[in-house]
Amino acid sequence: MISTKGRYAIRLMQDLAEQNSDKPVPLSETANRQQISKKYLEAIAKTLVSAKLLKATSGKGGGYSLARKPKDYTLYEILKATEESMTSVACLMDDADPCPREHLCKTISIWRGYDKVVKDYFSNITLQDVIDN
Repeated sequence: MISTKGRYAIRLMQDLAEQNSDKPVPLSETANRQQISKKYLEAIAKTLVSAKLLKATSGKGGGYSLARKPKDYTLYEILKATEESMTSVACLMDDADPCPREHLCKTISIWRGYDKVVKDYFSNITLQDVIDN
């Protein structure tokens, strides 16, 4: 399941893209437009800055802006930056220990297939697609 953090990250980035501004956008403005707590958006924005998806400018006139053009972001990369994991089962997480039963597991291919569908789906939707919807 995709958390509110992932969903709100997409909304934050969509909002910034729609402002089409050369200047950083104050987070309070986005919080008001999106009706999301500014404090929660601050935590999300910090994660997105760390992932180099957003740029932050501090001080007077500061705020956030996209690091790239909307067409150059996929929803998958935004979700991957904000979600703890995009995998369906714990044994397929990047940091999971090798499963000693993997060679016996008759369902592992189901979960790999499901994860591929999710990755392919969100990798084929850009932030620009969201804006143009």
